[in-house]
Amino acid sequence: MKQYLKLDEWSIIEEGFDPENHEVSESVFSIGNGHMGQRANFEEDYTGKTLQGSYMAGVYYPDKTRVGWWKNGYPEYFAKVLNSTNWIGLNIAIEGENLDLAKLPVRDFVRTLNMKEGYLERTFIATLSGGKEVKIQAKRFVSIVDKEVGAIRYSITPLNFNGELKVTSYLDADVKNKDANYDEKFWDEVSKEVTTNHASVTVVTKKTEYVLCSTMKTELVHDGLKVAFNPVVSEKEKYVAHTFAHGLVEKKETVIYKYAANVTSRDHEASSLAKIAMDRLQGALVKGFETLLSEQADAWAEKWKESDIVIEGDVAAQQGIRFNIFQLNQTYTGEDDRLNIGPKGFTGEKYGGSTYWDTEAYCLPFYLSTADPKISRNLLIYRYKHLEKAIENAEKLGFTDGAALYPMVTMNGEESHNEWEITFEEIHRNGAIAYGIYNYVNYTADKDYLAEYGLDVLVAISRFWAQRVNYVSSKNQYMMLGVTGPNEYENNVNNNWYTNRIAAWTLEYTLSVMDYIKETDKARFDELESKLKISSEETSKWVDIIGKMYYPFDEEMGIYLQQDGFLDKELIRVDELDPKHLPLNQNWSWDRILRSCFIKQADVLQGLYFLNDEFDMETKKKNFDFYEPMTVHESSLSPCVHSILACELGYKEKAYEMYLRTARLDLDNYNNDTEDGCHTTSMAGTWMSVVQGFGGFKVKNDQLILNPFIPGEWSSFSFKIVFRGALLNIKVSADEITITNETKVSTPVIIHGTKHTVNGSASLTIQY
Repeated sequence: MKQYLKLDEWSIIEEGFDPENHEVSESVFSIGNGHMGQRANFEEDYTGKTLQGSYMAGVYYPDKTRVGWWKNGYPEYFAKVLNSTNWIGLNIAIEGENLDLAKLPVRDFVRTLNMKEGYLERTFIATLSGGKEVKIQAKRFVSIVDKEVGAIRYSITPLNFNGELKVTSYLDADVKNKDANYDEKFWDEVSKEVTTNHASVTVVTKKTEYVLCSTMKTELVHDGLKVAFNPVVSEKEKYVAHTFAHGLVEKKETVIYKYAANVTSRDHEASSLAKIAMDRLQGALVKGFETLLSEQADAWAEKWKESDIVIEGDVAAQQGIRFNIFQLNQTYTGEDDRLNIGPKGFTGEKYGGSTYWDTEAYCLPFYLSTADPKISRNLLIYRYKHLEKAIENAEKLGFTDGAALYPMVTMNGEESHNEWEITFEEIHRNGAIAYGIYNYVNYTADKDYLAEYGLDVLVAISRFWAQRVNYVSSKNQYMMLGVTGPNEYENNVNNNWYTNRIAAWTLEYTLSVMDYIKETDKARFDELESKLKISSEETSKWVDIIGKMYYPFDEEMGIYLQQDGFLDKELIRVDELDPKHLPLNQNWSWDRILRSCFIKQADVLQGLYFLNDEFDMETKKKNFDFYEPMTVHESSLSPCVHSILACELGYKEKAYEMYLRTARLDLDNYNNDTEDGCHTTSMAGTWMSVVQGFGGFKVKNDQLILNPFIPGEWSSFSFKIVFRGALLNIKVSADEITITNETKVSTPVIIHGTKHTVNGSASLTIQY
């Protein structure tokens, strides 16, 4: 862990430039708008270590799988979120010397991510040869109002000299992914156009044939006055540029404005992209930078109205939660049901794919509570639309009769993950899809979803579980062999408790949904029963599995065993390890990790979190006390679950420790891996830690429940909940809770076991 960012409630601030931190900062300071995103690369040239990254939502390449040997069922490719056209590029030469922070002395460097208004800003003073000093101020954003537009204001002020400025403003699509399996470039050129007025380049992905057209316009302002110039145009493969010169005057500001539009064939006909890109560019030029920026601030203000969390008395905690919420809102807007939430968002390339089980397990609660229900519905419809692919995935592994295995990693519903212990064995992901449906319906009361989309998915997943278990006649129990649970530091185990339980729970929930539809809409149920070919023999088998599922359990300690044989390991607490061994995944061999007792993330505790109401407090306490001390939290998804359970158990110090770890996971680079990109999907877990953990928020039997407590480090905290037409602002202090209803919809709420009603446009304060 290396803390180098300044604490601030609304901004992420880096003071002083250290090349060793640069790739981490490129991730942390990333910007996005749900349609496209950009790592915090410098606009000017930088010859130091960097990961250039510009990304377009939903655009991917099926990079051929690279493995040591092939296994039946392996995906043929690993889906790569593509590094696309570098639209921010500005080559800056002053008095013939290239501006490059890897080569020039730099002082007064400050990089700021303004989360309140949604832009990235950077200032510094560079010293050129002969002691010439130049001050640079750069500000940029991708618009959440005009989603295909990005804009840059790049200011140059010579502090102690007059001289010549030479600028090359360019679009460069001759890029490649750092994680390309065979060092291949994934884009081919379609066309390019460069005139003295604008420049554009159009490229197409190999195989998937996504077309991207990027176009740009550059303007120049000196000492407040617009300057006309006639650029020299240039082009090469997948590259277009404008080059122009201008005289710099001591202490006078020269500003370069660069506008770009990026449009893809995902949203428009390929033949019309050039015209649409020009239309978007012209719209941006008419508005101008300051108007675009003002609109950006207003749009972000609206987002913060519904999703902000305020923590008083703890700046580190406040900055952490706002950073997480900011990145979530940059990554996914819910407007396009073809899109999902990638584990790195728009901040890096690692992991590939657009969605993991993270979406249903961690991200869905955030969008349920902070946005219109249609956004969460779209996340579920995304899975419904991929059902046929999930059935194909299962068929490749030998499953039949409409059984579905949802992919661990995907862009289009097809499995594209190629580590055998994950692809073939980490099947608990199926349970998260089913749980997502339950969570959505339980929260929104949108039970129509079940008959419209939900039952199709639940039946297919249940069929997978029914075929994946095996009956052991000597024990009269069903078991699940050769699996990997959520704890990926254990592979190919038998009877992972969480996997067994989520499988049986899925069967239980599917049967209850069938009963509900049969009772409320018999005609629709008959239609679904015929379409899905549901038989009484099949459902009887499900009931038998539910009743006879095997769950490893230790009677003496009263704990569920993570899997068979877990107690055969040498049981060591993490705090007994020399810190030099951590993180284990960067210091130990994989063999050593697999033989150890150490746990990457919540596993048994994941089940206690999901199915919380099934277990009494003593059971939760025993399992938490046993497993958490052996957990290294080297998964970004781990601290939030532990924080929530610790809150419920009254472990205030542990709850706060785990909250701070999840909130500042990337800001403080806890796991020494943020340079690959931020852990976007775990950021929703940070929100859960505050709302479900410290807020004690849950929905049960259509009732909104709150059991809040406040960490000793905070004087108060508040969050907002969108719930069935109401928007509630919930503020918790040491001795009271105040709920303000910002709508006219009266809402019942249970606070520490007592039922109250928060009337429309009114507030309720409860002392405790």
